[in-house]
Amino acid sequence: MSVADYIKDPAEIYRQSFATVEHEAGLGDLPCDMRPVATRLIHSCGMIDVIDDLEFSENAIKNGKAALLSGCPIYTDVEMVKAGIIERLLPAENKLICSLNDERVPSHAKAIGNTRSAASVDFWDTLEGAIVVIGNAPTALFRLLERIEEGTPKPALVVGIPVGFIGAVESKQALSGNTSDLDFVTVHGRRGGSAMASSVLNALAGGLG
Repeated sequence: MSVADYIKDPAEIYRQSFATVEHEAGLGDLPCDMRPVATRLIHSCGMIDVIDDLEFSENAIKNGKAALLSGCPIYTDVEMVKAGIIERLLPAENKLICSLNDERVPSHAKAIGNTRSAASVDFWDTLEGAIVVIGNAPTALFRLLERIEEGTPKPALVVGIPVGFIGAVESKQALSGNTSDLDFVTVHGRRGGSAMASSVLNALAGGLG
């Protein structure tokens, strides 16, 4: 292919991209409602084998979609995850909330002896029935699980795909092994990040049109 021959039509790029994923990835063993999520995940990172590390609770997709339709808020750990969510796909003017840059966070982080990402979770005021999307900070996922263990009403769905070398693996294991009957989607291991986390939410919202 010469430089002049690349595909320029965005719709065709998307069509061929998703067709390639469907051709190359073995999605047949996944539940039907999880296949669009797996497709978006693969598309977001370019790695077919990411589905080998994909884990989800039985009712994650059903309850996540219902929460979106009900107008639930969506909490994110960082602005990059928030920016990756396609707002026009959201079905009920769902509010996107990232409190990492809240002016109260730095002093609260010092007070609790934790990261700013973890401290920001304490300012998520309406968690009951919400959707949480974490793509960067394992400490945010750990703190969320702590809050729920402490009695905070649980979200409808937690998308927990933090990336990194310290705490990422363990925080995902804690999510998948939670004893609070939390619905979740995660990708085990060190892989994760804003694009992967937001892709899950976009797959959910994209299937509601």
